[in-house]
Amino acid sequence: MRDRNRMMGAALLALPMALTACPSEPNNGVEPPPQPTASPSASASADAAKPPTPAFESPGGKWMPEQIPLHKETLTKLGIQIEPEKLADFSSAPMGAVVSLGGCTGSFVSGDGLIVTNHHCVNSYLGFASSKEHDYQTDGVHAKTRESEVWAGPAARVFITQSFRDVTADVRAGLEAIKDDVARLREEEKHIKSLVAGCEKDRPGIRCNIASFFGGAQYRLIEQAEMTDVRLVYAPPAGVGDYGGEVDNWRWPRHGGDFSFIRVYVGKDGKPAAHAADNVPYKPRFHLSFPTSPLRAGDLAFVAGYPAITFRLKLASEVEEVATFTYPGRIDSYAAFLGVLESFAAKDAELKRRTSNQVQGLNNALTKMRGVVEGLTSGDHLAQRKKSDADLQAFIDADPTRKSAWGPAIEAMNARLAEQRKLRVHDAAVRELLFMPRLLGQAMIAVRLAEERQKPDADRHPTYQQRNEARLVDRTATFQAYYDADVEKAVLTLALDRTAKLDPKDWPAFATPLLKLKKADRDKKVAALYDKTKLGDLEARKKLFLTAKTADLKKLKDPLMDLALAARPTQKSVEDREEALDGAFLLLSPKYAEASRAFAKASGKPDIAPDANGTLRISFGTVRGYRPRPDAPVYTPFTTLAELVKKHTGKEPFDAPKAELDAFAQGKKGPYLFADIGDVPVDFLTDLDITGGNSGSPTLNAKGELIGLAFDGNYEGVASDWMFLPETTRSIHVDARYILWILDAVAGAKELLTELGQTPTFAK
Repeated sequence: MRDRNRMMGAALLALPMALTACPSEPNNGVEPPPQPTASPSASASADAAKPPTPAFESPGGKWMPEQIPLHKETLTKLGIQIEPEKLADFSSAPMGAVVSLGGCTGSFVSGDGLIVTNHHCVNSYLGFASSKEHDYQTDGVHAKTRESEVWAGPAARVFITQSFRDVTADVRAGLEAIKDDVARLREEEKHIKSLVAGCEKDRPGIRCNIASFFGGAQYRLIEQAEMTDVRLVYAPPAGVGDYGGEVDNWRWPRHGGDFSFIRVYVGKDGKPAAHAADNVPYKPRFHLSFPTSPLRAGDLAFVAGYPAITFRLKLASEVEEVATFTYPGRIDSYAAFLGVLESFAAKDAELKRRTSNQVQGLNNALTKMRGVVEGLTSGDHLAQRKKSDADLQAFIDADPTRKSAWGPAIEAMNARLAEQRKLRVHDAAVRELLFMPRLLGQAMIAVRLAEERQKPDADRHPTYQQRNEARLVDRTATFQAYYDADVEKAVLTLALDRTAKLDPKDWPAFATPLLKLKKADRDKKVAALYDKTKLGDLEARKKLFLTAKTADLKKLKDPLMDLALAARPTQKSVEDREEALDGAFLLLSPKYAEASRAFAKASGKPDIAPDANGTLRISFGTVRGYRPRPDAPVYTPFTTLAELVKKHTGKEPFDAPKAELDAFAQGKKGPYLFADIGDVPVDFLTDLDITGGNSGSPTLNAKGELIGLAFDGNYEGVASDWMFLPETTRSIHVDARYILWILDAVAGAKELLTELGQTPTFAK
């Protein structure tokens, strides 16, 4: 993994899956939807006076476990009841119970491989398993026996981290002496591939990766067990798991039951194995337990998980670029494509299912990007960010040793970025044309695999090495469950229409013959591409993924494949420029990060956290509300079951199941009643620092017990991926008490409660 994450080939592979990780927001205008109404007694204070300065202000940071002991003094004051050093050890409890789902996070909650994560993290599993007879996305899953658990599909994965060691010297060996930027990048890549190959050699079921930290100043080799037999145990109906859905996404107050349970299976020898009827539940070394005392406002809370990517160690010029060009362009793009997809979803239930992942992903990304732009451009945030770079430069310039070591880095980085921006409109068009039509994206993967297959495996791009071929096939099989030719035609038609409006100098070369046509003729050409292609057939794609070489693809005379082949030179030209930039930043980024860390320590901070990169991290803070605007009421940190029922309309997205409404009407609260609010708590707020990839992360109390699951952030705080804003950045969690209440009072899941170590109150 590279901190800069610029590789276009990797993006082509990741995009169809990466946009499915979070729930979504439907509003296609610039303004966010209105806040949902909540009970003032439970969710807002009528007092709009300036709140007192809190005794604790979250420092932010997705900390590497090894950094947590640096905060021992602060954590002790907040009431931690386990040694911070224990949180630094991922090979013991509670950290050893936390797993990656390859885009989300989960945690073991029983000795029989049971994992709890977010409902939206298993939505693609539910869609894959659904049929005309079983609409699992709407109705949920409740497997009362092991035999009735539902296979999550070939692409489902659970990764269990087993070791984590420093390999910085090995990866960076000789890089400083290489003058050519691309050659330097290739050397780093060669070192990484060699280390990964050595780690995985003769070890089936083990997945190794190397992650860079602090701009490439540090590298870690991470070894994980890759579990490939994953099954759905319990997913609540959409009326619980996605309650409030599009309207409430990124909002508070919130009332979503965003949780589900899956189980990991292995071969009879206890090792990772492909899905098979005679596999047995995995036996984890550690699992989390539910708390024995109630969570309250002000309590210490942790989130442990695998956050995907943040951008705090970017230059001020990069922050300004994303706020003024990159994200505004993507907002316009995503809103346009979302309109097309939603028009298909409105036609019938099957098209709604087939477009569901794209609709949710685009909605979620759209709302988040709007929030980032608003957050960065409101007030003086961009000015503050520019000042922080200026202060850093002044710190560097004040000392000859620092100036010699780090002085030229910022200037050189800005110069290279300015050069890269000259083709930014063209490059954005390339990405839109190749990423949005998903079948074309699959064709591009086949083209790249064929190209790389002609090289020795050790020389291939890491994404397309033999170790990844099976994963690519599994992903294309999952893609098939959501593929519809008419949707694809409409998406590519829109992409071409949008590109045609650009200055012709920005047109990608491969698309120019189509863009020169009149619209009616262009539309006919697009229709013919999909009417005549064979790539919509899963088995045909699998064969191409596994065996085809470039000459084989040319012989197909398949129109969509021919378009992909024509697009490859343009795609490669973009990649080449990005790789040159990456190679340059291999020398520059570590110096910028080192200077930033030194400046932080000189300012009295223990350290800074590296940007998120998909590796295990810990965030800490407290259960705490916030004021969304200076003149707004203060939100308190818990929502209630009574509020949920009040929001019920009987129509999506506020359509609570009858069993839940009945349980509330019958006063079934039992041990899940929280005296402080006089009701069953549904969701709660913290000032923890999370981002995408943290979805499903266990939220832990001072004892390391499971108090909830992180599932979202608030609209006012999403700019914190770029600049942490402690006053307004909040994380939203489903309360463990609501999870247990649903299982007990609504689902009657006695067998699941028993496995979780709970005594059912209502389930018989």
